[in-house]
Amino acid sequence: MKPGVSSERAIVLAPTGRDASVAAALIREAGYYANPCADLAGLMHEIESGAGLAVIAEEAIKTADLRRLVNWLNDQPSWSDFPIVLLTRQGGGPERNPDAVRLGQILGNVTFIERPFHPTTLASIVGSAVRARRRQYQARAILDDLTESEGLLQTAMNAGHLGALELHLPDFELEASDTCKSYFGRRGSDPFTYQDLLEAVHPNDRARRLAIVQDTIETGRDYRIEYRVIWPDGSQHWVDVRARAVRQPDGGTKSLVGVCSDITARKTAEIEREALLAQLAAERAALAELTATLEQRVEQRTTDLMLEVAARERAQEQLRQAQKMEAIGQLTGGVAHDFNNLLMAVMGNLDLLRKRMPKDPRLHRLVEGALQGAERGASLTQRLLAFARQQDLRAVPVDLGALVRGMSDLLERSLGPRVALRLDIPEGLPAACVDTNQLELAILNLAINARDAMPDGGVIEIKLAFWKARNDPSVRPGNYLKLSVVDSGTGMAPDVLKRAIEPFFSSKPVGKGTGLGLSMAHGLAVQLGGALQLASTLGKGTTATLVLPVATSAPELESSAPAPQKMKRSAVILFVDDDPLIAMSTTEMLEDLGHRVIGANSGLRALEILRSDQPIDLMMTDHMMPGMSGIELVAASLRVRPQLPVLLATGYAELPEGSQVDLPRLAKPYHQDQLRERLDQLLGGAAEQNADAAGARSLSG
Repeated sequence: MKPGVSSERAIVLAPTGRDASVAAALIREAGYYANPCADLAGLMHEIESGAGLAVIAEEAIKTADLRRLVNWLNDQPSWSDFPIVLLTRQGGGPERNPDAVRLGQILGNVTFIERPFHPTTLASIVGSAVRARRRQYQARAILDDLTESEGLLQTAMNAGHLGALELHLPDFELEASDTCKSYFGRRGSDPFTYQDLLEAVHPNDRARRLAIVQDTIETGRDYRIEYRVIWPDGSQHWVDVRARAVRQPDGGTKSLVGVCSDITARKTAEIEREALLAQLAAERAALAELTATLEQRVEQRTTDLMLEVAARERAQEQLRQAQKMEAIGQLTGGVAHDFNNLLMAVMGNLDLLRKRMPKDPRLHRLVEGALQGAERGASLTQRLLAFARQQDLRAVPVDLGALVRGMSDLLERSLGPRVALRLDIPEGLPAACVDTNQLELAILNLAINARDAMPDGGVIEIKLAFWKARNDPSVRPGNYLKLSVVDSGTGMAPDVLKRAIEPFFSSKPVGKGTGLGLSMAHGLAVQLGGALQLASTLGKGTTATLVLPVATSAPELESSAPAPQKMKRSAVILFVDDDPLIAMSTTEMLEDLGHRVIGANSGLRALEILRSDQPIDLMMTDHMMPGMSGIELVAASLRVRPQLPVLLATGYAELPEGSQVDLPRLAKPYHQDQLRERLDQLLGGAAEQNADAAGARSLSG
């Protein structure tokens, strides 16, 4: 492999002034590599030597000969889509700059930044481009190793949301993965033949697709095409299909092997953008034609070129904000997961230390203080996971009116004597599908925020209303309940309102708030399938509205089933975790509970133990492990020991598609008491099953 083949460098071409050095410095400060170059020839030399992306000032290539660069971009292999960040002048965005649009169309994968820009904007876009380039390198490696490991390929395909397909010639027999079928609107269990695929292709795209297929079969050139497909439900989608010809010994084409991905979102955005640009051009032409004779109509029409432009700008700003929050959410979820692991080791060891240390009050106070700090850290990670939409939820039908009324005493105590609480709850509202505990916490957070916004006291009103969503971009069409917390406090300025749901952003004085209340409520609402809507006017108050989906069934009744009987016995437990700190602390806790522990630091090692004659009563495993995840290990273990109870311990709530949603789980970080309770439930259930099985065998004998 030649040097630079997986480079992540940002190549900067901005020959005017200090733009190149400033941009390179900002990129390096963000933790990425950056090399400035003097001219287009230098840029090409750097790119051809290996690069992650290019940052180019518009004026540097506006009138330059771009054939060498365009040829290089067009000759990229199928895995590569080299990212380019184009720096335009102020007011020179693609909506108002035909040259920028032309460059974007020529260069392909282009992101525009208007100058002047905030350093974090450049760092964020460069970070996204580097991560995208990394994924391209990963895809290249996957394609190179395709024939070596089908299992490795499938893992990579799942990670990249790619579907696999193979077209056997000359009979045109099609094999398609479940993911591939889903991109054509089929389920994994549905049959999907080549004729089904042909019929799914949009009529206007069939001839073009057929020509490219024929060219690949005859010449062996790579098959690469984007086309529309019609799903069985009549909806239209876009797919990107890439394949290569597999040759027979005689040189003929044996089959076409490739991947497909759903690009509906991207193509829809491109089509909408082109339509908007075309509409704008048409309106300008009509406006110019009527100027001489219809000045009044032209003036009205101009008032209308401007309203539409403003609406587009607002829509683009909303899209940028949504993308920003999604990126922050992904980062936040990862940090919370890693922090959970650290807290797991701390809390586990503190639990054991508290039980075994001498009866020294000072030592006990110190340990209790450390445990309280760890608990606060755990609470923080739960709020972060809520914002990242990765918390473990139990969404059930709930009567929101009864829930709010039941909270009224708690709310009044929390709000204090200077704030009056009013409830506006109509009768006959349907149930909402929510997690009761998390929703109560969100309502309490919103009420406390409202209280803090009224330092001189006032009234907080909590209202419930039915709402039918039709064309709201924040939620899917359907029936919802709106739970609004309304105050008449200080309100928020537009710039504060814009950032209100960002994690750790707070307008309160230092030490008066974590900045996670609104972000947690936002994450909870979105994870439940709803939204958080904020409306505020400076000096007039704020309305925070949780939009929650209506349940499809009636609220659950309180269950009076007795708790499972605890098992007071020693068990042999196979414990699987790749983190040595967690493995050490959890093993100590298990042994302290009287169990015998067999440790394994990977899923493969655990399978070796399961295949042996070693007696095992229960397996406890982490989920996020290299090589083989906990879910994959559970699936493999069921084939070896179908009756073995399994406990999944993880800091993530989000599990891959197709996993067992009813798998017993223990959320990290956990205390020894929580571990004991969960093990007692599982071991007790296993004992009852074994007893039932033994009784059945004796009766049959």
